[in-house]
Amino acid sequence: MAKQIHPTAIVEPGAELGDDVVIGAYALVGAASVIGPGTVLHHHASVEGFTAVGAQCELFPFTCIGSKTQDLKYKGGRPGVRIGDRNVFREYVSVHAATKDGEFTVIGSDNTILAYSHVAHDCQLGNHIIASNSVGLAGHVIVEDYVGLGAKCGVHQFCRVGAYAMIGAMSKIVQDVPPFIIADGNPAIARSINKVGLERNGFAPERLEAVKQAFRVFYRAGHNRTQAFESMHAHALGSSPDFRHFLNFVEKSERGVVAGR
Repeated sequence: MAKQIHPTAIVEPGAELGDDVVIGAYALVGAASVIGPGTVLHHHASVEGFTAVGAQCELFPFTCIGSKTQDLKYKGGRPGVRIGDRNVFREYVSVHAATKDGEFTVIGSDNTILAYSHVAHDCQLGNHIIASNSVGLAGHVIVEDYVGLGAKCGVHQFCRVGAYAMIGAMSKIVQDVPPFIIADGNPAIARSINKVGLERNGFAPERLEAVKQAFRVFYRAGHNRTQAFESMHAHALGSSPDFRHFLNFVEKSERGVVAGR
């Protein structure tokens, strides 16, 4: 289908637009940017820099994708942003380019980023993430698939958030959040497994049991970290994929993981 470009929009020479793209009033697409088929930029949305946006995304008014990093270590070059398909960016969301030449801030597919949220330089986001209003992700944050980020929560640079985790509103994340759990507070601590979220995503009882056991051994058995790892490796459910995912995540943590109660 034909592209629909409002007469007041600015599409700089060199920009690549896929089929059925809609560019609203006063929107901007920079010269080095690529917009996938079926993507919609509402009025005043902007995509600039070395940015590629996938198919069927929707950028609401005043979204700003691909701007120069705020990292003071930026030395020039062509860092950029790579975004997958079917993502929604609500009003005033900002996604900044990576810092180093040739590197990218990456967002996967099927994510919903609500108004006023910020994804900083070099973040790596997976798929099916929901970030509520005014979420702040600092530089180099990694967010795995199916994570829920509550309104106004903030994640410190270089932290990781594991798959299917839920971060409570206004929480302060300064260490890694293991997969499958609810973390809440300032600073956030591990409260419980994300049982409702897991059930909504189709986790069968045996998967829930594996997650529950991993959480109990790591957070509730009174072990220190070394003891917890030893106990988890020896656990009867240690070979199950979800138990293993939890264990691998916490073993690889460089910043440490959020504390238990």
